[in-house]
Amino acid sequence: MGQRSAARREDTARRLARLAALRGAAAQPGELWDVVVLTAADAAQAGAFREQLAEKLRREQLPRAVRYLVCADPPGPRIGNGGSTLHALRCLEEQYGDQWTSFTVLLIHSGGYSQRLPSASALGKIFTALPLGEPVCQMLELKLAMYIDFPRHMRPGVLVTCSDDIELYSTAETITFDRPGFTALAHPSDLAVGTTHGVFVLDPSSLSGEGGLEYGSCYRFLHKPDVQTMWQSGAVCVRRDQPQLSSPGSSGDSAVASQCVYTDSVFYMDHSTAQLLLHFYKQMGTLGCEIDAYGDFLQALGPGATPDYTRNTSNVSREDPGLVAVRQQLYSLLQGTALNVIVLNNSHFYHIGTTQEYLFHFTAESKLRFELGLQPVAFSILPDSAKALEQLSIIQSILEPGCVVGPGSVIEYSRIGPKVSVGKGSIVSGSYINFSVDIPSDCFLSSVSVRITDGVEYATMVFGVGDDLKKSVKLLSDIHSLQLFGVSLPECLDLWSLEPSDQLFSSGDTRLGLWTARIFPVCSTLSESVRMSLNMLNSVQHKSAFKLRGFRLLSVEEMLSYKDVEDMLKFRKQIYDEICLQRQKEKSDYRMNGT
Repeated sequence: MGQRSAARREDTARRLARLAALRGAAAQPGELWDVVVLTAADAAQAGAFREQLAEKLRREQLPRAVRYLVCADPPGPRIGNGGSTLHALRCLEEQYGDQWTSFTVLLIHSGGYSQRLPSASALGKIFTALPLGEPVCQMLELKLAMYIDFPRHMRPGVLVTCSDDIELYSTAETITFDRPGFTALAHPSDLAVGTTHGVFVLDPSSLSGEGGLEYGSCYRFLHKPDVQTMWQSGAVCVRRDQPQLSSPGSSGDSAVASQCVYTDSVFYMDHSTAQLLLHFYKQMGTLGCEIDAYGDFLQALGPGATPDYTRNTSNVSREDPGLVAVRQQLYSLLQGTALNVIVLNNSHFYHIGTTQEYLFHFTAESKLRFELGLQPVAFSILPDSAKALEQLSIIQSILEPGCVVGPGSVIEYSRIGPKVSVGKGSIVSGSYINFSVDIPSDCFLSSVSVRITDGVEYATMVFGVGDDLKKSVKLLSDIHSLQLFGVSLPECLDLWSLEPSDQLFSSGDTRLGLWTARIFPVCSTLSESVRMSLNMLNSVQHKSAFKLRGFRLLSVEEMLSYKDVEDMLKFRKQIYDEICLQRQKEKSDYRMNGT
């Protein structure tokens, strides 16, 4: 993988080991974060997060010296991760009073429903399992490990990050957050990556330090710019011996040297800046629109910032009427605030927010797999025949002898019976399959415990891994553009004896899509819900009728609103306990055979 990648692997292993040593233990003052904040989309998601945090603390999987605070977005219109940041600042003040002014805070944006990786929807992206460690490491522990060196060299303030990205880096020097205003980490990236990220236009005269770590100031921050804008703004670095900033408007010589831009990931704001934003939020009362912590905060910073972006809504998923006005107020508030940049020359930003990214990073020979030391089998029981396969990922699951898993597939938190065959490039999550079945390649299967009335029931979503769950239409006449496993939704409904109507969608007549389509049957057992959903898929693949009429049907949206977190965690715990027993038995047998 190369020396740079090997260095990142070595430093990452050290950070993971340091976190492991602090699990369940107290720490020295200032050694760890004073507070770790998880944002949640609503009260229900916040409850799910608190339940999982309590279980992790009970098992001593997290450092005890840290306060953990879950902060749900206020009811009403969605406020985006920028709004969540502002609301979290208010939660910190309400929870800790003036005490929080001396805190170092890690703020992890964990809200949202992970429509591009729905296996993380019910319990949250921040609790996504990684094929690493015994017991398995989740994204929360990885975040704590990646930033474990930061609090000791940080003035009171807030470090903001997202729950589905991973920054791996290697540097011999200490990373220090001690400057007023904002300070952002910057990573060398291809120009194509820059079009989907924030890009820093650095002030070359401000750069100090050498090798892996440089400090500097940002002249201007670009949010998802096109390549031409990067060149014209002077954001492009020409890499010869050292990255060298191009002058604005120059085009460089790609044949002679490679080109890169410095892209964003996490950012820090000192306490006085956080107070400024909190005061703004209190004055606003309610936001009423979605704002972006990166695009709407950072674009206001630096001497080259202009208010032009406040009226540009091309990168906005949903345009709210008050958005431009709120942006303009934020620009006025933050204008003149410093944007410092810490350039990590040996670093890489990874994203695992989609099914394709998840499968690639966990099962292929990816850099992330190498640098994190991800394993094909993590804390699982499976037959010896399956252990030889490298190109798969089995996470806290029990696979019985006789089952077959194709290359490029991920199985997590599941129990797979002896007569099950899983195709290539599939995802199976939270499922119990105790019957004979061939799960096709490129299949996404994820089960959810639901409590609609009194008892616990089950529903299992099934899609193709490439299906677009975010896509929606406004008219019933347009639902033919929605596809499930390559087949149009009306064709699927016909095979299942369901009538297209507004009542078929949980969102009424506003957002008609796979996310809101009431097509998944509710069953009394977990294995039966999996069987029913796989029968649905089989009918679509073979164009054979399978009647769903007579069943109570839920959309994915409704599954999440009815989810029973306690029962889902209970199923995971049963698997966990069985694996622990097996591990103890193996150790006992080893000792007996060794004497």
